[in-house]
Amino acid sequence: MLLPLQNAASIWLDEMRVKRRLDGLKILVLDGVKEAGVKALQRPGWQVDIVPERLTEAELVERIGAYDALIVRSATKVTAPIIAAGHRLKVIGRAGVGVDNIDLNAATEHGIIVVNAPDGNTIAAAEHTLALMLALARNIPEAHASLKQGRWERKHLVGVELRQKTLGILGLGRIGSAVARRARAFEMHCIAYDPYISPEEAKRIGVELVSLNTLLEQSDFITIHMPLTDETRHLLDAEAIAQMKPGVRLINVARGGIVDEAALAEALKSGKVAGAALDVFEEEPVTSSPLLECPNVVLTPHLGASTEEAQLHVAVDVAEAIAQVLDGGLPRNAVNMIAIAPEVMNKLAPYLKLGEKLGSFLAQTVGGISRVQVTYSGALVDFQTGPVTTSILKGLLERIVDDHVNLVNAEYLAKRRGIKVETVHRGNGDDYHNRIGVQVETAQGTFTVAGSVFQPDSPRMVEINGYRLDLIPSGYLLVAPHQDRPGIIGQVGTILGQAGINIAAMQVGRKEPGGPAVMVLSCDAPLPPHVLKAIDEIEGISGAKHVVLD
Repeated sequence: MLLPLQNAASIWLDEMRVKRRLDGLKILVLDGVKEAGVKALQRPGWQVDIVPERLTEAELVERIGAYDALIVRSATKVTAPIIAAGHRLKVIGRAGVGVDNIDLNAATEHGIIVVNAPDGNTIAAAEHTLALMLALARNIPEAHASLKQGRWERKHLVGVELRQKTLGILGLGRIGSAVARRARAFEMHCIAYDPYISPEEAKRIGVELVSLNTLLEQSDFITIHMPLTDETRHLLDAEAIAQMKPGVRLINVARGGIVDEAALAEALKSGKVAGAALDVFEEEPVTSSPLLECPNVVLTPHLGASTEEAQLHVAVDVAEAIAQVLDGGLPRNAVNMIAIAPEVMNKLAPYLKLGEKLGSFLAQTVGGISRVQVTYSGALVDFQTGPVTTSILKGLLERIVDDHVNLVNAEYLAKRRGIKVETVHRGNGDDYHNRIGVQVETAQGTFTVAGSVFQPDSPRMVEINGYRLDLIPSGYLLVAPHQDRPGIIGQVGTILGQAGINIAAMQVGRKEPGGPAVMVLSCDAPLPPHVLKAIDEIEGISGAKHVVLD
């Protein structure tokens, strides 16, 4: 199981400490989240406010600005206006799996982590799926209603067995896989469509992976376990239903909107679909769906996660994830940022800091960046380097954009500014056991910087625009491209001495004596503009920059 970038990014820790308010952290809990979840957030200095009634968008917009975290279930829609009004928001938690009631793009743009509880209701949803499947196959709701009305209608209520039927599973994630394992116990043949699952993984679960068309054509029962996205909305429309077997039975305990309810109602009336069982609807609470008029349906009011055990688990899981963020960590089950195994993270941790510094260095020395290419070489090629690339973008962007930049929204903001990002993994380490090279394209040309980690706590900048050096990327730096000739370094030292600025360290990179070179001085104090101007006016120096690396 993948866990978070926990305690690895000191970037994030420092950032969170700065963002904390003196008046304590405030958390808003909506939608009747279980008390166990609330208790998990009751800490000294943390204020947890529970609002039992459902808030309108306008009411939530008015209130959300005072809170650092928000927890919801499925009832509250966390829209872009609500997120924009949440000036203090650091995290939004969904006590459940689906996050289609949260505007992920808006949350990401504002650098707000969205977390969910993907494991807590898996068993509840899988069991509800099987319950609906059995109820549908054996006409249980209709039999119950007729008997309660004093009728004995055995001949009219003949059902079908699940044994030896083909079950088509749309979506082979946690819940879809749990359904498959239970369906196999009923001796069903399970096939699945999921473009994100490998055939090997499906085989391990005991399911045959097929195309969507094949699933529609071969299945006796079809069960849905996909999220609602632009791609899955009305996935099962009139055209898809026409491809299905005559007499197919359909179950949906995932999300309303994946099934076109009007098309399904017509298929139920015509007999093309023998029956349907739905726990979710396009509009909830449902009041006017054409399915309400169909006799051969089983309908429940979104009960898939409604067990005592599931509600307890999702409340605690999401509360713990929110606490991780508010404590300054990076949570597991973050929906809009990368998760990575902790043993890998322990090795990548030093590169996160180095990556941010490389990006920040470039942002302070060049402008108008249109393309970023990050090259990983040496030992790094075998690791998941996505978080490091994100750290580079964070360092690059926080100096040049007005938005708050963090590990959540860095990639999004780069894309929004039209910056193309590419990564390359190359086996050769170029004299270094590990190396990160960052090349940027601007209207003025191409610029590069590279770094390496010699020891876990010893990141180094090892190259600037092709000039090799060994620089600790920290503090106040003077970066001065120049012609390599006697006297220039002395003149720079004189100017700094007259300004009362001490030189802590110096690095000079050159390719040949007398040619172009770069001088980097680590200083004990920032360089005032007039000092930098005087240095830049020294004959032989061109484009001196003052760089601050926190």
